[in-house]
Amino acid sequence: MAMIRNMTTMILSTFFVALIGSGFVDADVLAASVTPSVLKAKQEAESNGYAFFTSRDEIIARAKKEARVRALTGAGLEASLPPTTEVFKKKYPFIDAQAQYVGGTDASQRFLLEVKAGAAKDWDLARTATDAYSEWLPHVWKVDILGMAQQGILDIPLQMIDPKNRNVVALASRFSVVVYNKNLVPPAQVPKTWEDMLKPEYKGKKFAADIHPTEVAGLVPGWGLEKTLDYARKIAAQEPIWFRASAARPLAALAAGEIPILLFGANYGSAVRAQRKDPLGVVQWVALEPVPVRITVEQAVLATSKNPHAALLWLEFMASAEAQALIDQHEPLVASVHRKGSAVEQALRGKKLSVVSWDDHQKSQQWIAKITEAYGFPRAELK
Repeated sequence: MAMIRNMTTMILSTFFVALIGSGFVDADVLAASVTPSVLKAKQEAESNGYAFFTSRDEIIARAKKEARVRALTGAGLEASLPPTTEVFKKKYPFIDAQAQYVGGTDASQRFLLEVKAGAAKDWDLARTATDAYSEWLPHVWKVDILGMAQQGILDIPLQMIDPKNRNVVALASRFSVVVYNKNLVPPAQVPKTWEDMLKPEYKGKKFAADIHPTEVAGLVPGWGLEKTLDYARKIAAQEPIWFRASAARPLAALAAGEIPILLFGANYGSAVRAQRKDPLGVVQWVALEPVPVRITVEQAVLATSKNPHAALLWLEFMASAEAQALIDQHEPLVASVHRKGSAVEQALRGKKLSVVSWDDHQKSQQWIAKITEAYGFPRAELK
């Protein structure tokens, strides 16, 4: 055993000396000992083409030299960017941090085209949008965020990281709720299951539903595709009030007594915001099981980043309990279900979930297309 320990020590020492001699890292960064498990994780990552750093101090030392970070994000973090950026700067005063919101599918696609053309070199992080996820992956830094989180080098909940690609972090999540006007829907008629909405009393413009079936697609992990498609056909046969827009318009109509129920189209955050704006208290919501939950606001470091280590610290911070609480406060209520203590995590405790996981991530667009076809391509009536 003593011989094995001596050999291990010799190998590690040789490895550190080689790294220091090559200038790959500063000597003071490697002063702290590296455990065999971290060394093994590094070797495995690098054998698969991933960058891997053996300590958080190493990342911070490199970030100090970079001294800046530029991040782009999408829908879900707009209002929280100023306060989170301010706190990040206090935590890392040596990093000049700037974050900017880019909203809408068109803007996201334009930026992706800029990245593909090599014209987005001033940015370090971008949102790898769900509807173009596979297109983004070749353009993001191949760094083993998952491996470093597993080793405790980065403090990011493992479920927030893509387990297959290992370098993308989902900073937020949403779950679908059914919203109703309590003055128009008696307590006995408040739906308790998804199947309740197929009853005869709900047929003929008795509830509203979004033409774009993102929330319906969220039922596929829990139900399977065929059951979900059958449910979509039956919902269409109920002749709902179709709309295609943000949830703001149908929620306003619901609060005004124009529609009794919003079945699909509102998530937890938008429902709570509607309640806060409702002086009469008529807006209520219920989460039907299985509750459709999806991850969102996927972020990754761009392969062309000039400040990749500062960008890693930004990702770690945005996944922290502190930043997630700010996201819940200012968006509100869209922080990750995988960050313990977030509003979403607390609201869903003990409920049966249908989670669109990382494995399902790229399938969701196919599901949406099939469900839209099952709907029969309706036209929006509520504008």
